[in-house]
Amino acid sequence: MSQLNTTVAAVTARIVERSRELRSDYLTQIKRDQQDRPTRSKLSCGNLAHGFAACGTADKDSLKLMQSANIAIVTAYNDMLSAHQPYADYPDKIKQALREMGCTGQVAGGVPAMCDGVTQGQAGMELSLLSRDVIAQCTAIALSHQMFDGVLALGICDKIVPGLLMGVLSFGYLPALFVPAGPMPSGLPNKEKQRIRQLYAEGQVDREVLLQAESDSYHSPGTCTFYGTANSNQVVLEAMGLQLPSSSFLNPDSPMRERLTREASHQVARITALGTDYRPVGEIVDERAMVNATVALLATGGSTNHTMHLVAIARAAGIIMNWTDLADLSAVVPMLAKVYPNGQADVNHFHAAGGTAVLFRQLLEGGLMHADARTAWGDNFADFTQEAVMDMAGDGVLWRESPLQSLDQAVLASLDSPFADEGGVRLLQGNLGRSVMKVSAVAQEHWIVEAPAVVIDDQDQLAGLFETGKLNRDCVVVARFQGPQALGMPELHKLTPFLSSLQDKGFRVALVTDGRMSGASGKVPAAIHLVPEAMAGGMLAKINDGDLLRVDAVAGELQFLGDLQALQARAPATQPAAGQRGCGRELFRMNRLAMGTAEQGASFLYGND
Repeated sequence: MSQLNTTVAAVTARIVERSRELRSDYLTQIKRDQQDRPTRSKLSCGNLAHGFAACGTADKDSLKLMQSANIAIVTAYNDMLSAHQPYADYPDKIKQALREMGCTGQVAGGVPAMCDGVTQGQAGMELSLLSRDVIAQCTAIALSHQMFDGVLALGICDKIVPGLLMGVLSFGYLPALFVPAGPMPSGLPNKEKQRIRQLYAEGQVDREVLLQAESDSYHSPGTCTFYGTANSNQVVLEAMGLQLPSSSFLNPDSPMRERLTREASHQVARITALGTDYRPVGEIVDERAMVNATVALLATGGSTNHTMHLVAIARAAGIIMNWTDLADLSAVVPMLAKVYPNGQADVNHFHAAGGTAVLFRQLLEGGLMHADARTAWGDNFADFTQEAVMDMAGDGVLWRESPLQSLDQAVLASLDSPFADEGGVRLLQGNLGRSVMKVSAVAQEHWIVEAPAVVIDDQDQLAGLFETGKLNRDCVVVARFQGPQALGMPELHKLTPFLSSLQDKGFRVALVTDGRMSGASGKVPAAIHLVPEAMAGGMLAKINDGDLLRVDAVAGELQFLGDLQALQARAPATQPAAGQRGCGRELFRMNRLAMGTAEQGASFLYGND
């Protein structure tokens, strides 16, 4: 492996230094938790009897043997989410695999799992980001019975994986692995789906055509095939060493998928404190793991949601990261993947080209990842250049080194010929605050937009402006009061078709918002996650229609161009009354008010720590 890149080393070192006190406290706490936990041998007979009352006789006998590991299964199964529907029979398969190791498994609990694709543009989307921290709390409740020696987490999609991991890290003395279910087979190409969405927004096709296109794209069990947050989660988990190598993107009905689920079950049994290869998750998720996850995300043009999720996950492990860390890494990490929306391929094509193993091999050879990072499988992260193949003589898997180079350079590039010299995320800052922009899908001719503001306080307002032709000009759309404290920070994908259409007509357009655009951030330049948000005294609350704004991804600037003193003297706009009640939103009022900024992870668990 090559010597570590100087910027990667410097960013890692400053994260270590910044986190020194908090990380030390966290490691001390999980060591104390491991020593003081009420192990099954310390539980009263009544406690233990309650804990295994529903088990079969053989599992009860095993649980009575205090040196036999019992693994917690925390599941995000429901049969509405296509990505999570395959998990229905995983607990039984996992329990059987654990019995093969002389161990037991129990479903410790379930966590909520909502689909942003279903709630997109609806009231329920305002609960989406909030659900991450709820999932973390539910995971902690599931593990609080303290009957367990390890964890297998079943989750894939947007807020679910970060929430599960944050919850598991609160029990950081336990070893843990994530078990994926895989993406659905390729359907209607994502670029064609986007084209039809835009035609519908322009009134050129009807709803029946739109619905058919969506159905042809999202057509079976499995994760959506574009490279949004769900599939970014998978790359991040592998880069952290918390998911078996090359396991993310095998389809749900693949024979190898079942074998890898069995292998993950066997592996977590091997690394409990009851054996000689103890690997607590809180020690694995260290500063090196967080940098590896960030580098993998940047090299693949992953979801902008992770500019918050990575910060929140790090905080759960006593590590402090910020957007400057991400931006500095992005400046030296080349873009090696072109997966929609950054290209026309989907994750099935990416996997076929060599997938994560080839990606990691390239990044390790370039000194851009920590080869010595601890992992839940293998000796260290250097082993994550391997991929599984079926053992034809048995029912297990064999491991071999991945191809040295991508099998399709149009989808997965090499270090000597990357798609771009830097990663997909830029930090924009100026007198309006700090924000991030995903530039990997934005053509460079659109990286700078200087135009008058068009201010909306609700994303539904844009459709009316578009239909009346009032947007047929250069403009910077300002969508405010969409931040964590205002609305729980919903995604604003209803804006994308209209803005894309304007850009295609030749107008220079951009978006500035304290809301989210997520992993499907597209071809229009969007300065998102703006902090401070309008609700918390941000300058966005004082912008008026017609104010001249500059969005500059080249220089990393986000500026109001005018009399700054006059702007500061303006009375701020107030948040519209709508959006506080209905669809369960009233239940989360206190959560919203407690949320920290997007750069702090937009978490109500850690607030403004």
